[in-house]
Amino acid sequence: MADDRTLADRILSGPTPADALGALGALGGEVRRLGRGLDRRVVADPENVERGLAQLVLTVIELLRQLMERQAVRRVEGGTLTDEEVERLGQTFLRLEQRMAELKETFGLDDDDLNLDLGPLGRLL
Repeated sequence: MADDRTLADRILSGPTPADALGALGALGGEVRRLGRGLDRRVVADPENVERGLAQLVLTVIELLRQLMERQAVRRVEGGTLTDEEVERLGQTFLRLEQRMAELKETFGLDDDDLNLDLGPLGRLL
C-alpha cells in the first residue's frame, strides 16, 4: 500500500509502526556490522592497550604543545615578553620536544602515529 502523504506530513506525524520496525531492523544490522568490525580491531593484548593509550595521550600532548607554541610565537612577535621569558619558553619547548621523542621511541610510535585521521575532518595535526 502506497503512502499518499507528503514528505512533510510524514515527518510531522512521526514514524508509523512499519517505519519504526524498519528503522529498528536497520539499526540492529548496523550494530551487528559494527560489532564484527570491533571484534577484528580490538585486541585485549596488554602491550597493545598500553601502546594505544600512550598514542592517545601523546597525541593530546602534541596537540596542546603545538597550540602553546603558536601562542608563544604570537606573544614573541607581539613584543609582550622579556628576553628572559623568551629564553625560558625556548628551553621549555626544547625539553618537551626531547621528552616527546623519548616517549615515542619507548612506545614505538612516530609522528604519523600521533596525527590521527578524523575522517571527513581530515588529519588532526
